[in-house]
Amino acid sequence: MGVRFYAREGGPHWLRAFRHRNYRLFFLGQTIALNGNWMTMTAMGWLLFRLTEDPFLLGLMAFCLQAPAFLLASFGGLLVDRVSRRGVLLFAQGADALAVAVLAFLTFTNQAGVPHVLATCLFLGVIKALDMPARQTLVADIVDLREDLPNAIALNSSIFHGARMTGPLLAGALVIPLAGEGACFLLHSITLLGAMICVKRLRPKGRMAKTPGESLFGQLAEGFRYTFGFKPVRGLVLLTAAVAFFGMPYNTLLPVFARQVLGGDSGTFGLLVAACGGGAVAAAAWLAMRPSVLGMGRVIGWNTVFFGTGLLLFACTPFLGGALVFLFVTGFSSIAAIVAANTIVQTLVEDGLRGRVMSLLGMIFMGAMPLGSLLLGQGARLFGAPTAVAFAGLATTAAGVWFLFRLPALREEARPVYESRGLVRGKP
Repeated sequence: MGVRFYAREGGPHWLRAFRHRNYRLFFLGQTIALNGNWMTMTAMGWLLFRLTEDPFLLGLMAFCLQAPAFLLASFGGLLVDRVSRRGVLLFAQGADALAVAVLAFLTFTNQAGVPHVLATCLFLGVIKALDMPARQTLVADIVDLREDLPNAIALNSSIFHGARMTGPLLAGALVIPLAGEGACFLLHSITLLGAMICVKRLRPKGRMAKTPGESLFGQLAEGFRYTFGFKPVRGLVLLTAAVAFFGMPYNTLLPVFARQVLGGDSGTFGLLVAACGGGAVAAAAWLAMRPSVLGMGRVIGWNTVFFGTGLLLFACTPFLGGALVFLFVTGFSSIAAIVAANTIVQTLVEDGLRGRVMSLLGMIFMGAMPLGSLLLGQGARLFGAPTAVAFAGLATTAAGVWFLFRLPALREEARPVYESRGLVRGKP
């Protein structure tokens, strides 16, 4: 396949997950698909704002993308614990390809309007409820050595957030000015076909079959009990909810900052999103270099504080250069906190519960984000985008301080689990 960019012996330690053939294929396929995904997200936001000039509709767009994932993620997680995760991911990517191809046709024929964009977002949100837990948990099935799993999770995040940098930059600075938003949708549909070929070639390891007597709702209840009954996981879930509700929706207002605050165009918008993505890639690479989960709790707490502070400073600057610097900081710190939390949860949870627990974490994340997006969009409409984002930054900072206060007690409960699996000898 031509994806042997990590030798089996002697490769860099921070690329150790590439020792696994399956992971190399997965990384290649998802890199292709996610660049197309971020081009589509950028193009839909720009198209909607170009048609309406209404920041509230940007929040509504985010709500349509994320609310279905919140409602259906627990069932998606249960599904990927019961059937082939590779098969679920193939189905989800095929459905995505079809949806964005239809939107490309409508855009090229000048028929695309607000209802079409929002309807596409709703459909993609439903599919995300399957794609998200399948993509996250499939990593554990294609990495044969448990000690390589934290590195694989961090590198997996680098795929997503690397595309978050390059996809919007390509869309805003190149594709949209030259060929329009429809070309972004078409390219996304094509890239998904390439990703599906890579996924099809994966050979995941087998998993223990579910006991036939287990009921569907009984398994869902088991996932809920574990997630909210184990204090370290519960603390991470609550922090994730706060970050998702207050902090992450700032992305929906970037078109407003690009056009109204900074006086720019689609290229400016692409630069803003790319700055966030650049910080995210740096964070994912930094986490991939860490030898273990030791110290991840402090990473989560302090980076949540830095995320909120970065948002506050971004909201207060009227200059493009300053905005790009502060967005890089927010991109780095937000992803450092989220990926570190994701890593701790995935390495704490046993294999048979991983799909359900990760889907619940995703459900809460995706449930908080659309509500936060609606609130932030309405706040921007009433008080202006800078004021709304500044308040979000303050609230995010407060959440980070709360987590740091709770951290000693949480890591004391997590330590025995890690020690029993030989992952750490100190405090996570």
